[in-house]
Amino acid sequence: MNSTDANARSRPAVVLCAGIAVEDFLFKVDCFPAAGEKVHAEALVATAGGCAANAAIAVARLGGMARFAGPVGSDEASGRFLDSLMRMGVDAGGVIRVEGGSISVSGIFIDREGEKMVATRPGEKLTGVGPPDPAGLVAGVDVVLADNRFPDFVAPICAAAHARRIAVVLDADRATQFDDPLFAFASHVVFSAEALRATASLIDLAAGLCRAAETISGLLAVTNGPDDVLWMDEGVVRRLPAFSVGAGDTFHGAFALALAEGNDMVSALRFAAAAAALKCTRFGGISGTPYRKETEAFLAGRGLT
Repeated sequence: MNSTDANARSRPAVVLCAGIAVEDFLFKVDCFPAAGEKVHAEALVATAGGCAANAAIAVARLGGMARFAGPVGSDEASGRFLDSLMRMGVDAGGVIRVEGGSISVSGIFIDREGEKMVATRPGEKLTGVGPPDPAGLVAGVDVVLADNRFPDFVAPICAAAHARRIAVVLDADRATQFDDPLFAFASHVVFSAEALRATASLIDLAAGLCRAAETISGLLAVTNGPDDVLWMDEGVVRRLPAFSVGAGDTFHGAFALALAEGNDMVSALRFAAAAAALKCTRFGGISGTPYRKETEAFLAGRGLT
């Protein structure tokens, strides 16, 4: 990634991340417990989680100005989530607190091979909540990144950004339909492999991207864990190495930041892949997101600056 423009900016790029909030409890174990078995956890980390929130933390770690907007509850988990965001340098001024509501809470077991076992208690009373001032939220923002977990909340924000010609990166993490209204506002759509396969009803990701391109006008890409990132380039599916491992939320945050700094599609995808690869080498959830210098050093070591 070319960081010259980023270094020359009068201020860091501003990325607004809108969507779901989760509290994550991560347990590092040697192996997963069998039914009725107890195992020793080598480490435990409690941190903010959720697609958009994780992306916001990645933006902050990588040197951008990160803002988060989304519905949270009045429960203790929501309070801890907000405290975690603030400690990590994210502006949570776009949060709406819903009295009597609660955010999702996940228990995540990670074994020595890096495999995950996840149990989630879904949040309550947050569906259907919308932002009171979408135009105000996008004021002064360079790029909006939205996940599709709370469409009623993020759609007005994406619409406001689209109206101001602000780039909108949609993290299509959940299966949907190709006539989803969110696609109309997105300048860039990055699918997870699972979401693209389910949305396109196709196993082959390249074929799925081609199907998506029939109805979605934004630039298209799909992440697939440790495998190549695929993206559409004027009707042709291109591949970009994912450096063996990848973390989707960090990828999306880094990608949005790189676009906000004026980088082209390929440079942004490469920077995002590097940040995501580094993240996956560390235990601790989103708290293991790398800093800017680490990511640039990773790319420089591969002759990709």
